[in-house]
Amino acid sequence: MSKPTFAIVGRPNVGKSTLFNKIIGQRISIVEDTPGITRDRIYAEGEWRNKKFTLIDTGGIEPTKDDVILTQMAAQANIAIEMADVIVFMVNLQDGLTATDMDIAAMLQKSKKPIVVVCNKADTPGEVPMEYYEFFNLGLDEPLLISSVHGMGVGDLLDKMYSYVNFDEFEEIEEDIIKVAVIGKPNVGKSSLINKILGENRVIVSNIAGTTRDAIDTEYERDGQKYIFVDTAGMRKRGKIDETVERYSVIRSLAAVDRCDVVLMLIDATEGVTEQDTKIAGYAHNEGKACIVVVNKWDLIEKETNTMKNYKTDILNGLPFMQYAPSEFISAMTGARIDRLFDMIKYVNAQNAMRIPTGVLNDVLNEAITKVQPPSDKGKRLKIYYITQASTRPPTFILFVNSKDLAHYSYVRYIENQIRETFGLKGTPVRFIIRERGEKDNG
Repeated sequence: MSKPTFAIVGRPNVGKSTLFNKIIGQRISIVEDTPGITRDRIYAEGEWRNKKFTLIDTGGIEPTKDDVILTQMAAQANIAIEMADVIVFMVNLQDGLTATDMDIAAMLQKSKKPIVVVCNKADTPGEVPMEYYEFFNLGLDEPLLISSVHGMGVGDLLDKMYSYVNFDEFEEIEEDIIKVAVIGKPNVGKSSLINKILGENRVIVSNIAGTTRDAIDTEYERDGQKYIFVDTAGMRKRGKIDETVERYSVIRSLAAVDRCDVVLMLIDATEGVTEQDTKIAGYAHNEGKACIVVVNKWDLIEKETNTMKNYKTDILNGLPFMQYAPSEFISAMTGARIDRLFDMIKYVNAQNAMRIPTGVLNDVLNEAITKVQPPSDKGKRLKIYYITQASTRPPTFILFVNSKDLAHYSYVRYIENQIRETFGLKGTPVRFIIRERGEKDNG
């Protein structure tokens, strides 16, 4: 399901990152320690009143030169503004209104987006300080007083942010449409792939109104199956890019991943898996998306015996947390092997949504336990009483055990492998929740 996006903007050192951490820190879930952009703490999912949202932090990036503060601020803020449904403009109550605040306010007003002004560092409850009234000169709505350090006023801020959002607009679109995000670093061939797809055997192609938070959504139908392709191409300009723009350009891919069912992770065959590929793929993995690793520009590789086999090994080494993802080798330029992608997209999408009957699951579990006994520690052996599937996208299973401490990662991975061997689950991550018998679900 798509989520509204909020962006926190403002000049350096007003407390943006502190507010970000305060909001997200209340509920953030990292299922596995795999590479992902979320560790940079600039993009994460939050929840308030049982509704989820995406929060962008534009803080913590210092300008490269003292005389280009506003230029750097505009570079990072513009990307966040472009993607945001609501903008949170933070100012520092203790500094008072500054000329830079005024410049940023003028820039934000051009966006025509809802803007919530927050005066941070109102750390002392009681009478409103005189400095507060200066910020009415920004020409925006009445500012809110908060303390991001202590969390005072944050609930009111979230309520205000929510007041500008109609969550019904973010409900899931037609169930029979498979949403496919084409992601990868610049110049890997994302646009070329989508153009090649749309240019051949197309039945219905129409540009549908995409959101401001990412690039272009294109509807496409093939053999009776509807797709929406989300193109993240153009997520940064070619040429020399400073760190600010580079980091925020990645957010475009992450936003596309949020809204998709299947991720096509494009790799440049001439370069192999890079660090940026690992970060983007890690995010898709953490979000539980079905994924296909698509190696583009395969026509540029000189072929020898076992060239493709060796390349697949290199992919597994470069993306060790994504062993389940199938790989396809294509040329977006010539169209070679692109047809094969569609069967794979439908397949991994179905695997990601697979639901396995409880009885059958427990048969597999009992057979696995018979083959390999659960581990023991200090004379106490792990007992697994029961397994059930909690949810799909990705398939998530609950193991009921006698002791969480005895449920070693290696044995849970063994159970996962047995389930995969029986049911496939190719192209999708699998999650496990370990629960002691009698333990209540507080989730």
